[in-house]
Amino acid sequence: MTTYLFANVTVTNPDQYEEYKRWSSQAMQEHGAQVLVRGGATEVLEGDWVPDRVVILGFKDKAAAQAFYQSETYGKAKSARAGAAIMRMVLIEGL
Repeated sequence: MTTYLFANVTVTNPDQYEEYKRWSSQAMQEHGAQVLVRGGATEVLEGDWVPDRVVILGFKDKAAAQAFYQSETYGKAKSARAGAAIMRMVLIEGL
């Protein structure tokens, strides 16, 4: 079943965050992630949630999404992100 990685990111150090983006982009390519949303304007239609930077990636299944997250390359991205952003991330099984 297709699985989506949904992240809401609050970037606190844009310069340092660029290194995270480089490593995470490489990990996405290595693991066949389909980039559906990466940044871009948001508009709140209901509720009190005001998202920051939204990222949505599609993977062929949950195992592929978990392999991406647990990969050595994404580990380098997470290390680069330390102190540069607050990450909220979930996996969602979908169609």
